[in-house]
Amino acid sequence: MKLEPFGVEDWMNIYETQCEVNIAESCVEALTTEELLDFSEDKQAAISDILKMKLTYGDIFGSEALREEIAKLYTSITPEQITIEHGGIGANHLVLETLIEPGDHIVSVLPNYQQHYSLPKSYGAVVDFLPLIPENNYLPDFDALEALLTHDTKLIAINNPNNPTGALMDEEQLLQLVALARKYDAYILSDEVYRGLTLTGENFTPSISDLYEKGISTSSMSKTFSLPGLRIGWIISPIEMVPELNNHRDYSTISCGMIDDYLATLALKHKDKILDRNLTIVRKNSQYLADWVAKEPHITYIQPQSGPIALLHYDMSIKSTELCRRLQNETGVFLVPGSVMGCEGGLRIGYANDLSVLEEGLARFSRFLRTFD
Repeated sequence: MKLEPFGVEDWMNIYETQCEVNIAESCVEALTTEELLDFSEDKQAAISDILKMKLTYGDIFGSEALREEIAKLYTSITPEQITIEHGGIGANHLVLETLIEPGDHIVSVLPNYQQHYSLPKSYGAVVDFLPLIPENNYLPDFDALEALLTHDTKLIAINNPNNPTGALMDEEQLLQLVALARKYDAYILSDEVYRGLTLTGENFTPSISDLYEKGISTSSMSKTFSLPGLRIGWIISPIEMVPELNNHRDYSTISCGMIDDYLATLALKHKDKILDRNLTIVRKNSQYLADWVAKEPHITYIQPQSGPIALLHYDMSIKSTELCRRLQNETGVFLVPGSVMGCEGGLRIGYANDLSVLEEGLARFSRFLRTFD
């Protein structure tokens, strides 16, 4: 089986560890283990639980406590609909491996997380793309989407909130999408790893799994909950799909680890405290980024509606990969070129790290941009 190179991951694997200032991180500033344990009502009891834990495989399907806490993030989901996986990346992989067969027709928005179109291609599916463009605030054109759909379409793949633009489909738009998917009897796979980080209004937009009988949602502890080191992700699927997911899961996962399970459960029991922290970070830093863009003549963007990342556009005649290499070599600042996500002429920035890091990174970036004046 041949796979296309994973553009974002390839770039980050090469350059992320060599930078001085990372303003491309796609998670909200990660919690330390101590910060997480401080959310507990009894920190010493939690530490004691971990120290006494026998390191077996644990509950193969994830603990009941974990699945119950995950279910509380949705309005109509039961723990029996939840499949635990190794992060959001493992969740996406398992869904696509289980569902997609040679000859299937897939429609993916673009930009999207690359798994959602490169993996189906590798399985022999035919993939069509629905471009998300700045003129439409990176939201789907539903007439254009319907023109791509047929009664042979198996899956529509979206990323909501979108990576890398931060665009957010609201409930009305999601229901339009559901109506089209239902008309053509297609599944919807919605990667929702940034759900809960809305910059204005309600924190949690509806999940596709709460809106559609053939809706499949994936998420994880990594982005919204600032715990990428806990390799816990999950799939919310129709109940009839769970046995087949578990059949495929047996070949790749076994379990996700007792300590990860325990700490993820602890975090979700205190999700309101973590979300308060993280919303404060993304909203404050998003405003700082907006103020910087307003003063920077070479940069424009569509302000994100949700999440910790944005897609910047620049007006210079230079490839995004070359720009990012020069930026890092000359200033130590790390950004991700848009070309690795199908967005040439753009740059992905992550703005939800410590504000001092964002300030330093943007100051150095501005000095670099002056060389193009």
